[in-house]
Amino acid sequence: MASEVELAQSAQPGGDTIFGKIIRGEKKHIFLYEDEQCVAFKDIAPQAQVHVLVVPKKQIVKLLDAQDSDDQLLGHLLIVAKTVAKEQSLEKGFRIIINDGKDGGQSVYHIHIHVTGGRQMEWPPG
Repeated sequence: MASEVELAQSAQPGGDTIFGKIIRGEKKHIFLYEDEQCVAFKDIAPQAQVHVLVVPKKQIVKLLDAQDSDDQLLGHLLIVAKTVAKEQSLEKGFRIIINDGKDGGQSVYHIHIHVTGGRQMEWPPG
């Protein structure tokens, strides 16, 4: 199995993504949260005891591609991340991660927020 770095280095922006398929119901996933703007579900390759992805239904390829008009959606994603963290009993703390581009570790070109916790997070990450 490829490492996260290898996945990020080989990923290509453009076209449909696994997240688009999940949002459309083509790939079955249990949503921990869903509203008209986004979904949240457990990561299939968790990096912590709790690892949830918050994904907007609108495909924004990466954070650098976000428009100023996406400000409300991006803020909403953080509020949903907070909600999911509370529901996952992460009151002692959690980490929010957005990978952007190859060197940022982005392996799926549909912006998403990682909510990780359930253990002591170390610094610096990666």
